[in-house]
Amino acid sequence: MNEYDIIIIGAGPGGLTAGIYAGRQGTRNLIIDRDLAGGLGREVPEMENYPGFDNISGLELIEKMKAQATRNCDLREMEEVTEITKTDDEYRFTVKTTKDTYRSKTIILATGSSHRRLEAKGEDEFKGKGVSYCATCDGFFFAGRDIIMVGGGNSALQEALYLKNLGANVTVVHRRDEFRAQKHLQNQIKEAEIPTILNATVEEIKGEMLVESVILKDTQTGELTELPTNGVFVSVGYIPHTELAKQLDIDLDESGHIIIDKKQKTNVDYVYAIGDVCVGLKQWVVACGEGAVAATSAFEDLKS
Repeated sequence: MNEYDIIIIGAGPGGLTAGIYAGRQGTRNLIIDRDLAGGLGREVPEMENYPGFDNISGLELIEKMKAQATRNCDLREMEEVTEITKTDDEYRFTVKTTKDTYRSKTIILATGSSHRRLEAKGEDEFKGKGVSYCATCDGFFFAGRDIIMVGGGNSALQEALYLKNLGANVTVVHRRDEFRAQKHLQNQIKEAEIPTILNATVEEIKGEMLVESVILKDTQTGELTELPTNGVFVSVGYIPHTELAKQLDIDLDESGHIIIDKKQKTNVDYVYAIGDVCVGLKQWVVACGEGAVAATSAFEDLKS
């Protein structure tokens, strides 16, 4: 059985950073991810607010971080953790995956989140047929075509700008009367002359084989209108992955995120949490900082 000082579950920006710090502390560490390293970070088309880079894609930055992390710890990709149980010996946790079983003295949960759905009629039917949750993955196919981006946060406006640069005719649809995104992104949307439809929700996605139109509902009047479109890109928030946290009886807040203290500790001894699965600001640089704090906290607790 494989034994480690720290097992990090999730290889997003926070998990990779935790691996870098943990390895440099001289402990034996493992990162496990059910997908490829990077998670949703791989989908970020470009960032202009990550320190040290004027502009860099999420995929490029993830590859740099992955290379650095694997020099400091083990990494298992495409291996899902199915169960974590507590034990009574030095290795306090048994971690079962789809491929193996491991033991660890401490656990860092960096399980991230997944895209929140619109819950609109036709959304499931047209997923992959015009409905997408990843501009980086699917934007290329919509050059020269009419599409809508649904959402009003940073990710939605970043992806709208990316789609515009690919040559798509993009319109942003948002359910509120103003965007939640940073001001500079709102200014870029205006400068790019990207049309916006505010106070509107997508009620239905229609078409034959592929998406052909959406039914929009005015949130103020209730009026329904049909808007022709070839694609619907969705960025309306994220759902935290807390299945493993629930197995360990970790406290969650009312929104379903893990509650942590300033040292990234949960209410369960020797279990820490970082990134999008936690309460707090959902930013790449924040997840990295939390990864450094959690790895340091785990190391200090191992010595005590």
